[in-house]
Amino acid sequence: MKAGMTVLLVEDHVVVREGLRIMIEADGDIKVVGEAKTGREAVSLYRQTCPDVVVMDIAMPLLNGIQATQQILSETPKAKIMILSAHADPEYVDQLMALGVVGYLTKQTSAEMVARAVREVYSGGTFFSPSVAKQLRDHYQKSPLSNRGFKRNKVRLTSREAELLQLIAEGHVNKQIAAQLEISIKTVEKHRQHLMEKLHIHEIAGLTRYAIAAGVIESSVQRTTA
Repeated sequence: MKAGMTVLLVEDHVVVREGLRIMIEADGDIKVVGEAKTGREAVSLYRQTCPDVVVMDIAMPLLNGIQATQQILSETPKAKIMILSAHADPEYVDQLMALGVVGYLTKQTSAEMVARAVREVYSGGTFFSPSVAKQLRDHYQKSPLSNRGFKRNKVRLTSREAELLQLIAEGHVNKQIAAQLEISIKTVEKHRQHLMEKLHIHEIAGLTRYAIAAGVIESSVQRTTA
């Protein structure tokens, strides 16, 4: 194992992010080369730093960890992304595993285990918190057929559609969305209309409820004001 394996930390809470950096750099063989507070920053920083491992949160503003993971892996399929999140729902784990993540830890994980997980995925393995692994086993043992049915029936959104849904649900108006995505307001309007038709939802409140149910945003998300 080479000395100084590199890590990109993605977490929107500064205190949590600083704590993570301290805990994984403690032994000196891991170096944090970038820190992002949104999924969009994570995608940009990944391109700039090309880290060995990404430690990714899920619930973040503007672009969540699921979509950031999808964007990174679509550009770099061999990227090693490990989730560290308060969310341990099997549906989250299943969705991210399908994208290609190589680890999933809860935020109750010890500092020693986080560093161990980074080393394990760097070496080509996978790593799951014991609680996550147990939930996955229980989930598939109890309802494997219904899980497959859920996947078939669920509306699949493109990365751009999910990104737009999150921004709408967070309360951003068309002008703000256009600036965030670097597209015209007219294009935003077209995307919004297509999204509503695809989901058969034609009001913002409905889109917000859908975004919460689908795990695109948290129910406690702070909506912006126009």
